[in-house]
Amino acid sequence: MPSSSSAVSDPGRPVPSRLWRDADFRRLWVGQTASQLGEHTSLVVLPLFAVLTLHAGAGQLGVLRAVGQTPILLLSLFVGAWVDRWRTRTLMVLADAGRALALGAAAVTGLLAGLGLPALFVVAFAVGALSVFFDVAYQASLVRLVARDQLVRGNSALEGSRSAAQIGGPALGGVLVSVLSAPIAVASSAVFFALSFLSIRRIDRSESIPERSERPPRVWRRIHEGLRFVAGDASLRTVCLASAAFQFFFAAVMTVYLLFLPRDLHLSGTAVGLALAATGPGALLGSLLAARLPSRFGHGAVLVSAAALGDGVFLSVPALHGTSVVTVPALLTVNFVFGTFSQLVNVTVMAVRQTVTPDGMQGRAAATINFVGMGLTPLGSLLGGFLAEAWGTRTSLLVTALGMLVSPALMALSPLGRLGRTLPVPSGTPVPSA
Repeated sequence: MPSSSSAVSDPGRPVPSRLWRDADFRRLWVGQTASQLGEHTSLVVLPLFAVLTLHAGAGQLGVLRAVGQTPILLLSLFVGAWVDRWRTRTLMVLADAGRALALGAAAVTGLLAGLGLPALFVVAFAVGALSVFFDVAYQASLVRLVARDQLVRGNSALEGSRSAAQIGGPALGGVLVSVLSAPIAVASSAVFFALSFLSIRRIDRSESIPERSERPPRVWRRIHEGLRFVAGDASLRTVCLASAAFQFFFAAVMTVYLLFLPRDLHLSGTAVGLALAATGPGALLGSLLAARLPSRFGHGAVLVSAAALGDGVFLSVPALHGTSVVTVPALLTVNFVFGTFSQLVNVTVMAVRQTVTPDGMQGRAAATINFVGMGLTPLGSLLGGFLAEAWGTRTSLLVTALGMLVSPALMALSPLGRLGRTLPVPSGTPVPSA
């Protein structure tokens, strides 16, 4: 693995002072922003359409969310093996084009009054599958574009764009579903993915991908190398376990949450979208804090405290009742706090992963962590729907929110929680065959 100094001197990557002046980094940033706007709009549009227009029950909403999340479990490891051997730009533009086409077809079908639950399931699965390709490729792309000691700064900028998307996406989706129609809301997501396609396809820097041997290892061997590398590193192993616990219970929380807001609190689609959009400003603040706090207080301390505060704030949601004057401000506060600290965790964890991982393993490490961390989300969504039907939304929210606190507990009890102000870079780590 190259050291920080060698990475900075690499002529194929921008030096720190030129990060924002680098055209390819800006194109990646613009494309990521548009892609995240499309994703966060669709994550609100499809469930709200199912609940408000098709009158889907708790179980059906849980199935819809699970269908969109299943590709993470099915495809992540294979995608990681491919990403380490292909140009990330190619995979990202193909994923953007596919998502734009899938949602565009759904919008046309909806305008013709033919978009029912079966069609929503198909669209959710297609968009989820293509998002796996985009997300793994995007996480590997930054390492190939910027110097290694600029990863925190680059991640902060890219995660800031995701924060902006979290501000606009849910609000836009909720407004469009309420004021215009679900098909138009779906079409808006397709437009954002098309814009991302146009921006990312203009990246022209040659990527430093490992050379391909005449007889490349079989995909299963490459997947095994990624699993073995992550399992062998104490910090990455803990990231997997903590992420799995968080994503499982968060998926359950969000399934119940999307039922609780319109049905128990009687909020309109617009109000739901605005409440969810409060995560965005918080995430923007979290991205800014992530550029400074870990190097000042230590990466481990920041991870544990931020995860505990961000996850714990959901325990207050079941106490809300009706449409009182404090309901919406309280929801805005909850989502803002969650957005701030969850984003602080996201950026810090990504910096840890990228720093301790060799260049030739970036795609597989990201995919392995996605697979383990996100693979249980379909089951979490199903659990949320089941609990909401069996126990009611209020009790289910309390139980699933308590489950989210397992994640910071795992980090606090592991070497990840003891990481200091500087991240360890393994010396002499062999780069596996590509």
